Amino acid sequence: MTEVNKKSAVSWLIEWAKPYKEKYVLSVIFAVAGVFCGIAPYYAITKIIIGLLQSNRLMSYYFFWIGTCAVLWILRYIFHGISTSLSHKSTFAVISGVRKRLTKKLVKLPMGYLLDTPSGTIKNIIVEKVDSIEPTLAHILPEMTANILGPICIIIYLFAVDWRMALISLLTLPLGLFCYMGMMKDYEVKFKHYVDSNKHLNATAVEYINGIEVIKAFNQSASSYKKFSDAAREAANSAINWMKGTQVYFSAAMSVFPAVLVGVLPFGSYLFMKDSLSAETFILTIILSLGIMTPLITAMSYSDDLGKIRTVVNDITAVMSLDDLIRPEKTVQIFGYNIEIKNLSFAYKDNMVLRNINLSVPGNSVTALVGPSGSGKSTIAKLVASLWDVPEGKIIIGKTDIRHIPLEQLNSMIAYVSQDNYLFNDTVRNNIRMGNMSATDAEVEAAAKRSGCHEFIMGLENGYDTIAGGAGGHLSGGERQRIAIARAMLKNAPIVILDEATAYTDPENEAVIQSAVSRLVQGKTLLVIAHRLSTITDSDKIVVINKGTVEAEGTHDELLNSCILYRHMWEAHVEAKDSGEVSA
Repeated sequence: MTEVNKKSAVSWLIEWAKPYKEKYVLSVIFAVAGVFCGIAPYYAITKIIIGLLQSNRLMSYYFFWIGTCAVLWILRYIFHGISTSLSHKSTFAVISGVRKRLTKKLVKLPMGYLLDTPSGTIKNIIVEKVDSIEPTLAHILPEMTANILGPICIIIYLFAVDWRMALISLLTLPLGLFCYMGMMKDYEVKFKHYVDSNKHLNATAVEYINGIEVIKAFNQSASSYKKFSDAAREAANSAINWMKGTQVYFSAAMSVFPAVLVGVLPFGSYLFMKDSLSAETFILTIILSLGIMTPLITAMSYSDDLGKIRTVVNDITAVMSLDDLIRPEKTVQIFGYNIEIKNLSFAYKDNMVLRNINLSVPGNSVTALVGPSGSGKSTIAKLVASLWDVPEGKIIIGKTDIRHIPLEQLNSMIAYVSQDNYLFNDTVRNNIRMGNMSATDAEVEAAAKRSGCHEFIMGLENGYDTIAGGAGGHLSGGERQRIAIARAMLKNAPIVILDEATAYTDPENEAVIQSAVSRLVQGKTLLVIAHRLSTITDSDKIVVINKGTVEAEGTHDELLNSCILYRHMWEAHVEAKDSGEVSA
């Protein structure tokens, strides 16, 4: 277990709130002042009643205590407002900090976690779960503290006045606490089931929305909708069962706690008739005892949030406790941009994908990886780009193991273009600018021209200011690829990895993209994974990957003569290309 997991939920909350400690302290102070201002009028009312019983006819006496009540009630809401403002400003800053910490963490995690975890689950943690710490920090910390401290002070005062009446005013407290304990029994287990079912619902909803095209195309709406509806029903049932288990105890507690007069009135009347209790003390006890339970009930209203917070914080910190890609912070000197892969093995969970790969990618050259689908080509590219860590073996760039290169430095050295190029729901211009955030509009457009996408961009509704849509949904696959290549051009990294970057390109635009790629990689180290073998025939070296191993390497002509698998792949490619031309 890591040090992160050993910390309690309270420890995490204290750590997150520490930068705003002074504001939280002030919030508690004002909350306590507000509660006292809410309780103090009970004492003023006692004085008014006693004055009436003693036939006090001085109007100034009553105006004083009535005015005191009014001022105290006004101050109560002023202090409460100040406390709430301080706690909420601090809490929203804490929430923002936790979200930033989570998003930074995601950047440092291996791709395996992101691929294995549904995006709905990650979204739920970053958005809903982090939001769930708001009641604890913004309300429970100041308000629950104040609403518990206020009644304690009243009880102490009552003990000072008459210990017998103080004790009897607490008669309902043990029974109320017993009901409260019943309500909290297995609370965390029930809430965790509720959380887990909602995670599943989130993941199912995202899957349903993302796969709606496939669902419609293959007429699978009934089965897919059933999966979603079952998840929604389970989430609803978990909430209902959770509420059922607490409702009876909660209702009993809310009935018992305020019933302080059940003991105070008969017992106090008995003592008064025995001349053992003065009328003033009796009245004071009656009124102040009513003021004890209201703040306690308010404090109890936060029991749901207290029951949830451990599960919520555990979900958040479970992500924070994941092992990062281990990289140093200090920049290192790189001697050239040749890539050496030595004894590299890699498995996705229990599925061994690469077995003892040894491969050399010379600097300022073009090296292509080819092979059957699932042979491990893309995995090699992702490992070189440090999207996963290297568990066994080495990947060396310019004499330096990539595990000894800071991620930021390594990312600046490599431009990675995959077949599934993600575009943000932003303008085309800003999507290209992701390659170099300091680039001017002129530099963005120059990169677009070099990548061969300027013409189609200018044909869009708003040119470079056209919104690409979620994940680039307003553009075709080929257009997204060309924009991704423009983005890589703008980055101007010394190492370029093209992972089937022309996979979605139609034959008419293939020449345009190939021309763009040739300009992109001039003077750079290029590692390309080929979708169409015709695009890599001029490569300096072609490496055939089969079943996670290097089967052969050489030039196109050499492999045609020496590698049966490559020759079969080439023949199949030529045949497919010819049949495509005929059908066209």
